[in-house]
Parts: sequence; C-alpha cells; structure tokens
Amino acid sequence: MDAKVRADHPPSRPPTRIQTANREIILEAALPVFSAFGFRGSTIDQIARGAGMSKPNLLYYFRRKEDIYAAVLERTLAEWLAPLEALDAAGDPVEELRRYITLKLQMSRDHPDASRLFANEILNGAPVVRPFLETRLRTLVLEKAAVIRDWVTEGKLAPVDPVHLVFVIWATTQHYADFALQIRAILGDQVDRPGFGEQTAQAVLTIVLNGIRPRD
Repeated sequence: MDAKVRADHPPSRPPTRIQTANREIILEAALPVFSAFGFRGSTIDQIARGAGMSKPNLLYYFRRKEDIYAAVLERTLAEWLAPLEALDAAGDPVEELRRYITLKLQMSRDHPDASRLFANEILNGAPVVRPFLETRLRTLVLEKAAVIRDWVTEGKLAPVDPVHLVFVIWATTQHYADFALQIRAILGDQVDRPGFGEQTAQAVLTIVLNGIRPRD
C-alpha cells in the first residue's frame, strides 16, 4: 500500500461538482466497510453497493481500493485533529480543554466508525499514516503541548505533563467509540437512554478538569 495519506485522482482536470459529490458518497460508504472489515477484509464491491454505484463507476473515481482507504483516512484525520488545532493559547485554559474534550466525545459518539478505522490502522502498524504521525501529528501535538506548558508555568493549570494530558484525553474520549461493545456489556441498555451522552461528558469532564485545575 502507498505509504502516504493521499489518494490518486484519475481525472486530470479539476473535478466537477457532481464528481466531488460522488467522491464524497464513495468515502461515506467506504468508512463503515473499512471500519468493520479492515483494509484486507473489505472489497470494492462492498463499497460500491454502499455507495449505490456500479463497480466500474466507482473505479472511475478511485483506481484502487488503496486509494479509497487512503482518502478515507485523510479525511478522518483532518476532521479528528481540527478540535486540537483550534485550542487557543489566548483562551481560558480550563474552558479550552473543556471544549476540546466535549468535541472529542461528540465525535466518538457521532462517528464511531472513524475512530475505529484509525485505531485499526494503528494496530496494524500504521502502513498508510505512519509518515503523517511522525510529521504533522507530532508537530501539532508538540505545538499544543507548548501552549499547555505555558498555562502550567503561569499557574493557570495544575502541574501536568502536557503531552501525556493529550494522550489521556485521546484515550478517554475515543474509548467510547473503540470499546463501545465493552461499554454496552457493562452498562446494558443505559447506553440507549436519553441523556447518556451528556452524563458521559459530565463524568469525563469532571474527572479530567478537576485533575488539571490550579491548586490553592
């Protein structure tokens, strides 16, 4: 598989509105397929059926399954990193982290397939996203860690390791997508009750934010 998070675009000219829309339909259909069956277990036929297209029509937009997979990952990573990129050094630290955690929990709840897709990619050695992890992701995390470190130095947060704080937020929020079956096995039909998402967010926010608030 190509080692870059980038898909090939067969048309040499800029895509039309219809072409762009059809590519999005394909990516939307491919996400749950790759999430459920992994890259190796997924087929072009499954994705084409989900997209409501013939296989030849789908292959006009993406030449190979690898290209679809890379494009899905590219879009997923852009969406999942946007809340971290928005962390504002000029904002109130606790409120900035509250917003970040809340958005991450919402994404895990609303798009669990995206979280599981990324987790599976990592567990399989990150054949597509490794260059991204070692460049853009590393740069972004270190940049935001510097912001958190400044907040700690200024006494606006309790002394915490900023990189490990980011890891904790990732692990905690994405747990609700990656281990949804385990959560359901423990909590049963509680997970289907109205307000479960809000209760989850409140519990996670209380635990994390109380751990990073400045000490008297």
